[in-house]
Order: sequence, then C-alpha cells, then structure tokens
Amino acid sequence: MAQLRNVDQSGSNVPMSSLIVSKSDPIALIGGGQLFEQDRTDSNRHTQYVVAVDGGATSARRHGIAPNCVIGDLDSISAEDLAQFADSDIHPIKDQDTTDFDKALRSVDAPLIYAFGFTGKRLDHGLAAFHTLVQHPNKRCIIVGEDSIVCVCPPEFALDIPPTDAFSLFPMGPVTGTSLGLNWPIDGLAFSPMSQIGTSNAATGPVTLTMDRPNMLVIVPRHMSDAVSAALLTAAEWPVREK
Repeated sequence: MAQLRNVDQSGSNVPMSSLIVSKSDPIALIGGGQLFEQDRTDSNRHTQYVVAVDGGATSARRHGIAPNCVIGDLDSISAEDLAQFADSDIHPIKDQDTTDFDKALRSVDAPLIYAFGFTGKRLDHGLAAFHTLVQHPNKRCIIVGEDSIVCVCPPEFALDIPPTDAFSLFPMGPVTGTSLGLNWPIDGLAFSPMSQIGTSNAATGPVTLTMDRPNMLVIVPRHMSDAVSAALLTAAEWPVREK
C-alpha cells in the first residue's frame, strides 16, 4: 500500500507555493458524491487530468474514471482504492475546518475546473459545494450536476446561447448587476439570499451579465456546458477573496 505523506495546509488561504496541481489545460475534480452516467464521457471530453477528492477516488473507480492523484483528508477513501496511487500522487491535507472540495480547489490551478460528484442526494453537500465556489471566485470552476451546472458569475459574463427555458441566478450574499437577454432583467435589483433571488428566469437569446461582486451563482441546464465553458475562459477573473 502507498505510504502517506503529511501535507499540512491548514486554513483556506494557501499561497501559490502550496499548489499541488498546476495545469495549462482544464482539469476535472471528482468528488465522493453521486456521479451520473454522462460524467465519465464529459470528463474525458473536457479534460486530460483528473483529481480525485478523497472518497471521489472510490466513485471514480466505480465509474471507470482513472484519477491522476488524490487530494483530501483521506477519511473517506478505502485502503484498496488508496493503493491504486503511487506515493507521489497522494496528497493528504490535515484540516478539519474545511470540506475536501475546498482543500482541492485551493490546491489546484488551471484555466478551467470541472467538478463532478459534488451534488446529488445529500443536500448539505451541495450547499457546502456552492459555499466553496463563492469562497474561491478567482477559480473558474463549474459544478456539474445531473441536469444543471453551476458557476460563480464573473464581473462580466457573455453567454452565446439560444433561448432556453431555464436560467437561474442565486445570490450567496449581497450583489447587484445588470443583464441583457433575460426575460426578466435584473438591473436595479439588490440581490440577497434573505430577500431578492433570481431563480426561474429565462434567456431570450445571447445573455450578458455584469456583477459588482463575486456573490452570484449562475445555474443553467447541463447542455449549456460548452457555452458556459467558453464564456468563463474569456471572462475576467475575480481577485482572491479576502478572508
């Protein structure tokens, strides 16, 4: 069995020198939540490097996905699955104050990150994953669910999409913005999770959004993943969120 190396990266503000994975092409994170039939196809189509996030190594193996490394506190991965990795590909992080998704996201760098296996039957896991997204708005990351995908809206987001039945905005904190191409424009609205939200809107064609801060989640159908990926790759990044 591979021998564990102890990587102490306590806290969620990790410097560049503590990065575990740095790639110039998109990568995939595989979580320990529910994986769906099309996840293996989409992971292979979009990425060539796969990071298993703790118990995601077990989920990946069951769905025919071969991760390149594993990151997490390693409390949810079996010895059998851990033995599939070389010593150099195992990256334990001692930190019980953050989720494994947070540990992985702060430890990787890539132009685009696809996160599979972070939604599904556990609603609390999904909420924790959305929280992690807005904690790391400088990461261009798409959480992929069975029918929908989720990302943090960049400062300006131009989506070249046809009209669709579903286009939702959900604030994780106070945020205002503008829109073009939405059936119900958002200009002048003060969004907050405790008051104004923007679910069940609809696109009338190509959509352009602006946001004044990195607190807004964009939730759209999964079939729009190529359009969202292209838009994220050309959008300006938010700075690292101050803790």
